[in-house]
Amino acid sequence: MAAQARQAFRNLGAVLDAAGSSFADVVKLTYFVRDVSSVGAIRVVRDEFVDVSKPPASTLVEVSRLFMPELLIEIEAVAAVRQADM
Repeated sequence: MAAQARQAFRNLGAVLDAAGSSFADVVKLTYFVRDVSSVGAIRVVRDEFVDVSKPPASTLVEVSRLFMPELLIEIEAVAAVRQADM
């Protein structure tokens, strides 16, 4: 789980960066996991990427499967980004 969570956060970071954003802009994370008992491992990895003094709100949902059978986690993020004055 930790390895997949870490890769998911790396992928999310790349998407945020491409949008001119960062983890500092993330206000909500939703985790879809195959095994809710792995929440501890997910938190450890999350703390490598977000500001632990003010982490985003989060929801964890256990699901029976994800779109690929080998996946254990999917992360959805909502980021609030201020638009620069045009």
